[in-house]
Formats: sequence, C-alpha cells, structure tokens
Amino acid sequence: MKYLKWFRMVARPVRWMLAASVFIQLCQVFIALTYVYISKALVDIATGDCSSMLWILGEGHSQREGLILYSCALVGFILLRIALQSVINYIENKADVKISNRLRFREFSNLLRLQSDFRAKYHSGDMVNRLQTDVNTISSAVSRCIPNLIGAVLKFGTAFIYLLVLEPKLAWVLVFVVPFGIFGGRFVMRRIRNLTKDVREGDSRVQSHVQETMQHLSIIKTLEYIPNTSAELENMQEDYYSKVMKRTRFTIMARVLTGLAFSLGYAIAFLWGVHGIFLGTVTYGLMTAFLQLVGQIQRPLMEMSDQLPTLFHCTASIDRLEEIDALPKEQEDEPVMVEGIAGIKVTDLEFTYQDGTEKVLEGFSHDFTPGSRTAIVGETGVGKSTLIKLLLALLQPDKGSIEIYGSEGGEVKASSAGRCNLVYVPQGNSLFSGSVRDNLLMGDPDADEQRLKDVLHIAAADFVLDLEKGLDTQCFEAGGGLSEGQAQRIAIARALLRPGTLLLLDEFSSALDPETENTLLERLTSAEVGKTMIFITHRERIADFCDNILKLK
Repeated sequence: MKYLKWFRMVARPVRWMLAASVFIQLCQVFIALTYVYISKALVDIATGDCSSMLWILGEGHSQREGLILYSCALVGFILLRIALQSVINYIENKADVKISNRLRFREFSNLLRLQSDFRAKYHSGDMVNRLQTDVNTISSAVSRCIPNLIGAVLKFGTAFIYLLVLEPKLAWVLVFVVPFGIFGGRFVMRRIRNLTKDVREGDSRVQSHVQETMQHLSIIKTLEYIPNTSAELENMQEDYYSKVMKRTRFTIMARVLTGLAFSLGYAIAFLWGVHGIFLGTVTYGLMTAFLQLVGQIQRPLMEMSDQLPTLFHCTASIDRLEEIDALPKEQEDEPVMVEGIAGIKVTDLEFTYQDGTEKVLEGFSHDFTPGSRTAIVGETGVGKSTLIKLLLALLQPDKGSIEIYGSEGGEVKASSAGRCNLVYVPQGNSLFSGSVRDNLLMGDPDADEQRLKDVLHIAAADFVLDLEKGLDTQCFEAGGGLSEGQAQRIAIARALLRPGTLLLLDEFSSALDPETENTLLERLTSAEVGKTMIFITHRERIADFCDNILKLK
C-alpha cells in the first residue's frame, strides 16, 4: 500500500497522459487481433479455403482480389501499429520528464528544509545520487512500466479469449503451462529488490568519492595522494561491479524460468497445429493463427516479466527517497524583522552534538547589544562556530534561550522567523558559479547598479569594477577564477546587501593581507554601516576594532 500511494502521488499530474497511453495500447490490442485474423485469412485464401474471404467480402470476388485486399489491409494495420507505438513513445517521454522534474523538485525542496546536521549521516554525493538515479527510476516506472504492464494484461486477456474461441483445449493448456515460469521468476524477484538497494548504495559511494575528490583536488595533489585516491575508487567500483553482477544473475535466472515456460508454450501450440493438420481438423491458416496467438499471449507475459524487475528496482528507490523525507525538517515561520538595529541576547546556553559526549557550550550568556562590535576568540574546538550556528538557528540548543531584539522595539526568538535579522559571512570561499553580479544579487535581487558599487566599496572589493567585464566577470565553481581574498570580499559585499542588521563574520578576513584587512575593517565598522557585528577570529588586529572581546573556554 505504501508503494501504491507513492505511485498515485507521482502519477497525479500526468494521469491523463498515462490514461491516453493505456487507451492507445487498448487500440493496439484490437489491431493485433485483427492482424491475426487477416494473417489466417491470407493463408486460407492462398491454400484454397476462401471462407474467410466470403465472410468479409461476400461472393463475386476472385481469389486474387481477396489476396490483394487482405494484403493491403495487413500493410495498413502494420503501419497503424507503428504510428500508434510512436504516439505511445512520445507520451511516455513527455510524462517521464514531467514526473522526474516534479519529483526531483519535491525532494530538492525537502533537502533545503532539512536541519543542518543531516550531513553527519548522509554524504552530499549520496544525496545527489538519490535525486538523479532514484528519481529517474521512479519516473520511468510510473510513466512507462505501469502503463505497459496494464497494456500487457489487456493484450494477454484478449489474446487468450480469442484463442479460447478458436481452440479451447489449447488455450487452457497454455494458461496452465506458461504461469509456472512467471511464478518461478516471482520468488527470485523478491531477492532482486534487496540487491537493487545494495547496488544503489554502491553507486552512491562511487559518486560521493568522485565528487569529494573534485572538491579537494588541490589538497590531494599536494599530499601526493592521487594513487591512493584512484585505488579507493577502484575498490569501490569492484564492490559495485560484484553487486551489479549478483543482481544480474538473479534477474537472468528469473528470465530463464520465464523463457523456458514460453518456449514450452510455443512448442505445444506448434505440435498441436501439426497434429490437427495431420488429422484434417486444423487448416494451415488456423495453425498460423495458433502460432500468432501464442505469441500474443507470451509477448505480454514476457513484457510483464520485464516490467516486474523495474517495479522491484522502483520500490528500492522509493525507500531511499523516503529516508530523505523522514529526516527532521526545520520549522518554517513567517519572517519577523525587529525595528532599528538588532541586538541578540543569549541566556544560559548549553549544547552537545548528538554523537558527542562532552558539552560544546555550557552556561553561556551574553548580550550583544545593538550597534556593538564583539570579537569572539578562543582555541579551536571551544564552540565559536557552533555558537554562530545556534544564533542562526541552524542548530537548536539543549538548554537556554536566544532572543533577537531591536533598538527601537520588537523581539523574536532565534529561529527561521528571526533569521531575517541576521547576516552571515562563513569561513573561506562561499561564492557560487555565475557572475559577480549574480552572487551579489543573492543578497538582494532588487539592488540597483549604484547599490552594488556601494557595498563593493565598503567590502574593499572595488577591484571588481576594474576587471575587464566588471560585475559580469564569471566566477567558476567555489569561486574559481578569483583569489581567495577577492572571493571573501565579494561574499562580504553580498552579505551587506541583506536587510538584516546583525552581522556574523566567521574568520572573514583569513586570506587578506594586513593593509587590505585594515581598509576593510575601517569601512565595515564605520557609523554609516549601522550594524551589530560579531567576529569569530584568531586575528588580534580585528579585536582593535571591537568594543568587546569575548573569550570562550
């Protein structure tokens, strides 16, 4: 029932497309049965039995005319079948893209709303793999597999009824023989589902390794770790290969069982027809109909056996996406902007990471008053960056409270609602692929040219205007094409475009030379900026520009 609910949810936007696909397949059923009848009639007319011709055309037509007319009809139905299959392919492709886009957007939106500590359990490469491979598997199953499975059932049922009319005993013999292969394969399919999940996880590990290697390529080169990294990938690929081949063996076993039953069914129909011709109870045309109807019965069953592994693969993919859906989401509230310059008051704060045993912060209290400038210093691991995440409500404290208040009124707890009052500049390079203008407009999409130039000046990033393409200069992945210091200053300019008045800067000037850092601090701490500033830093120079120095232990 869980998987049926998923199929209904995924198929809802394209249900009319899927219904059209099933209807066209129903038309194909009619065409296939008519094709069988025409083939039988052609053979009968060619061998001198013109009863089929008389039944359709009436008397007064020669054998040659009958052959010509039936041959034209045969060609017409072949062309019609090809045309209808082309329409089905078009509908399936359209539905596939719509489903995958919608489902990927849904899961991507869920990822964006997860609590920030989910990466402690799931690698980003694994998440990307789920958004690609698993989403594509589900969309393909819903847009192609399920309609084709319904069509196969219709084809099988009508072909069986037709054969039942022509030769009841043969029809019942085939129905009892062929399902043995299907049921035999079904027991094997149960194992395939678990193997598919293992294959997906192996594929995710490979992708995660490649992605992380590309992100830290310079470190790998300087550590001369390339051979080791390549060896790790090779081991992962060998593990992935063994899992794929194990699943392949089970899939082949299922298909062999099905194939044996189908071959036996065809042999029974052939020998039945030969025996009937020998006794004079079966015409050549009727034997042709037997063989084609056996194909019409077996082909849908073969299609069903091909679709079943896809459905089992799909259930494994649904389980993997459900793991994302089950992760705790951040509560979303309407933004609440305080009046005037924001301050933030922390009272008796305690925090311990889920997998940790020691408290990172304990009994911490401080009032970052509006307009103040505070430097937070301390040794690595004492909780400086953790405190920033708590202020941003990216983490939730175990105990204590965090209140954001305005110099002219208003108050809100640290949460998604209060986050609009804060502006964050993280450590290192935080630019996105695109132009400098694109990165700046992330701070305020409505900012005009003059405002962009103003914040670049405050952030000591005037160099952008001297570049050949100015604001339209392209940044590559992780700010490639710019120095670390240039990227840091552009990130600060982007933050200054945000409406919040409480500025959190985490080692924001680590890549700057003393002269540039001094210019930046002078401009940033000037009265015109009008912001409360909290600096996470190891640099003594920054403390000279602050009102308070807060040392964490």
